[in-house]
Amino acid sequence: MESRAGVSKQDIREQIWDYMESQNLADFPRPVHHRIPNFKGSYLACQNIKDLEVFSRMQEVKVDPDKPLEGVRLLALQSKKTLLVPTPRLRTGLFNRITPPPGATKDILRKCATSQGVRNYSTPVGLDARVLVDLVVVGSVAVSEKGWRIGKGEGYADLEYAMMVSMGAVSQATPVVTIVHDCQVVDIPEALLEDHDLTVDYILTPTRVITTGCERPKPRGITWSKISYEMMGKIPILKSLRSREQQAGKDVTLQDEHRHLLETRSQQTAPPGAVRRLWDPAPRESGSVQGEDVPSDTVYVGNLPSDTRVSELKRALRELGAAPLRLTWQGPRHRAFLHYPDSASAQQAISCLQGLRLGTNTLKVALARQQRANDPGGGRAGELHPSPYPTI
Repeated sequence: MESRAGVSKQDIREQIWDYMESQNLADFPRPVHHRIPNFKGSYLACQNIKDLEVFSRMQEVKVDPDKPLEGVRLLALQSKKTLLVPTPRLRTGLFNRITPPPGATKDILRKCATSQGVRNYSTPVGLDARVLVDLVVVGSVAVSEKGWRIGKGEGYADLEYAMMVSMGAVSQATPVVTIVHDCQVVDIPEALLEDHDLTVDYILTPTRVITTGCERPKPRGITWSKISYEMMGKIPILKSLRSREQQAGKDVTLQDEHRHLLETRSQQTAPPGAVRRLWDPAPRESGSVQGEDVPSDTVYVGNLPSDTRVSELKRALRELGAAPLRLTWQGPRHRAFLHYPDSASAQQAISCLQGLRLGTNTLKVALARQQRANDPGGGRAGELHPSPYPTI
């Protein structure tokens, strides 16, 4: 399968998901959209890991909990390797160690390798535990023969690896393997890659074992400027890691703090009154700010699908080079407002976002002050205040 030129990461994901569904290449759970696809032949692809020398000599392996990787988890247990699996969405820690009961039968080991087994036969691994991972196995939506990988878009595999680096559990020499269907091996433009993206050294498919020879450096730790307060709240272990790195003298400025510093410096260096304070004005007591009262640096995004999450929109904006300083999310009303440093930046963002699709919807993008039509959620598009929705 070849990817089109000039595509975004999300375009490639949608292309893979659509193709696998149309060709009936996936097993349960279906549909594969917004998932690491559980492809037909995944167990066969997993068996190919036995052909890798790194698997035979390793003792401790970290395998993602995705369904198509179940065969690798089973092989690790059958080979009496130490199996580590990330905790779901990292809510309660980083790793769980799968510990089969003494004298476990083949059936019990198979159960241990499933998501149910991860819940029933695992024990948490604390930050202070001395973990040295010999091999990392991750799921992918797409991967190139050069070792460039695209996940489902939530960033957990990248963050898990960065956290392992911070813990000293992995190094640049730790091999990374991904297991995919042959159709998921596509060309990925290097321009789409960012420093925090995890690359892979081996790709296993039902028919191939690909050694990528990837020389692009893997993440060297957590990029704190990419971590938001919201993410810190959802992943408590980040607080402990951040405290450790702060004590070690590292820069742990968060995304929100970084933006605030930039805004503050911008105001301090500009002539008085030249820069609008991005957290002003406050809501008018009389009601909404409308029409010409909306600042010219604010962009309206409408026709958002009802199931869209703010993370999906933010990711699409980053990939198109149109990330705002702030984002006012009004998802239940199928819209959002993007706040840029000035009107020129807002106009440039509008140009970048024309034709942007999320799900099956083509988004409506315009300067908020120029948008007059009622949006799908009701209310006037230029109404920014009062709002019960968060500014992010």
